[in-house]
Amino acid sequence: MGDLLLGGFIMLGAALVMVLVFRRFGIGAVLGYLIAGILIGPHGFQLISNAEAILEFSEIGIILLLFIVGLELAPARLMRLRQAIFGLGMSQVVLCGISLFLLIMATTNFTLAASIAIGLPLALSSTAQVLPMLQSSGRLNTPSGEKAFSILLFQDLSIIPLLTIIAALSRAPQEGDGQSGWLTAIYGIIAIGGLIAAGKYLLQPLLKVIGRIAERELFIVAGLVAVCGSAALMDFIGLSPALGAFIAGVMLANSPYRHELEADIDPFRSLLLGFFFLAVGMMLDLDVVVENTGFIVGAAFALVAVKIAIIFGLGKLFGMDTNPALAMGMLLSQGGEFGFVLFAEAEKAILIEPEASSLFGAVITVSMATTPFLMLLARRFGEGGSRTSANLDDPANADRASVIVVGQGRFGQTVSQLLLAAKIPLTLIDIKPEQIDIHEQFGAKVFYGDGTRVDLLRRAGAQAADAIIFCMDDKEFGPERAREIVQSFPETKLFARVYDRRQLIALKGVGIVGMKRELFESAIHLAKQAMYAIDIDDSLIDEVDEEFRQRDCDRLEAQMNSGGDMFAGGELRFGTDFSKKT
Repeated sequence: MGDLLLGGFIMLGAALVMVLVFRRFGIGAVLGYLIAGILIGPHGFQLISNAEAILEFSEIGIILLLFIVGLELAPARLMRLRQAIFGLGMSQVVLCGISLFLLIMATTNFTLAASIAIGLPLALSSTAQVLPMLQSSGRLNTPSGEKAFSILLFQDLSIIPLLTIIAALSRAPQEGDGQSGWLTAIYGIIAIGGLIAAGKYLLQPLLKVIGRIAERELFIVAGLVAVCGSAALMDFIGLSPALGAFIAGVMLANSPYRHELEADIDPFRSLLLGFFFLAVGMMLDLDVVVENTGFIVGAAFALVAVKIAIIFGLGKLFGMDTNPALAMGMLLSQGGEFGFVLFAEAEKAILIEPEASSLFGAVITVSMATTPFLMLLARRFGEGGSRTSANLDDPANADRASVIVVGQGRFGQTVSQLLLAAKIPLTLIDIKPEQIDIHEQFGAKVFYGDGTRVDLLRRAGAQAADAIIFCMDDKEFGPERAREIVQSFPETKLFARVYDRRQLIALKGVGIVGMKRELFESAIHLAKQAMYAIDIDDSLIDEVDEEFRQRDCDRLEAQMNSGGDMFAGGELRFGTDFSKKT
């Protein structure tokens, strides 16, 4: 026990110091973990020796990462991003993989199989490094941020085919009792079907029960049970545990408790990924690195240059402006953490030597080290980085208020001003750092975060608030998220700005007290101003206003009764009949 505690103290202490130092200079945490691992590992000060055991344990962090990726794959979002995921994402993986494979073949003595096993993994970028950068800068929901996320998502999905390619090229002898690939595939299909059924008929009802009990710890337990069970099943039949975790996430993507699960699992994922990078740093063979410093640095810069060029070109091809496309290329230019996993698999398959694994592991490490510096440069190129000086404060630090207003654009500012005029205590939340920066210039305090997440609303004191008003411009704010918030805060009244009648119809019946279409009233007032200006009789204007509102209300009711058919009640739209009648 003493050795375990001492080892934990050394690893966590080294990670804490190095991550703080690297963060202090605006450099990513991943590089801090890697350097800490190098320092305390067997090739550094030799404070920790069992790097392989730590790596094996910390791979649970990758499993949890894929679970969270699966949670993001709700069908609505998948449909909206399908072109970016399966067009831009697939093009990036294929073109970068082939280019890097050909570059390795042309410049080294590696065999064809070894070049494939090294070149294809180098096409992947670091989800663990890039996503936190996008989230902390508030760029995840921007057009270029969504494209970067789509590429990362497809890269994560491509891990399974890449593992399959390495297995197909394997020169390792088959064990006598090993099952055939066809049998493994059949077992995999059966297992996937069983996991989907278990998610629908067992896990979803279980989460509803936990939601009624309102014990947050049980959400953590349920999420970990789903992840570990799915991963263990896939491992048992000979497939990747990461595939099982991914399927567990997908089968919960439509759950109203998805955001709660993600918030509860994410700290475990972050900590274990930190240990993963520590272990990678410990296993880095410094002798190989010292002997091949020139090759490693040159290969890392070649990797970064090739990926920037290809991703920039694809960004332009998919309609991005020059600066955001260049910034996206810089953001995704590094090698990824799954490269270490795939190199380890290639080593087991006797496709590459351990020295080659260390060599290209070092290449990935150096490429990761370039990303923070590239991002400092990318801030000059559109949406590549945050240009705000705002203090991004957590809503947990807000004084408890009667009303929480989510979204501080033009709509939210007007709502907030009216409530402040009535001397109502408010907590203001926005996810855009630039918007927070503007408010700070006027002396207003806006807290940072996604105000549609239950965990963030809970930190902001939503359980004690009288009302939450959603004023953000978000067409994707749908009934699942709204219903989850209603169920989590049953005593709090919810109000929402909606984009159009489609979103209003979708949100009807989930428990939102009041909704207002964002342009409805302003359009009516502008039309009335125009009629006053051209001397239309006041009584006719009032009659038109009343009749229009009544017909619109009747149309909405008809559309809702028809299940959202936008053509229902079409006869109630104004034509020439009303003007003739009046």
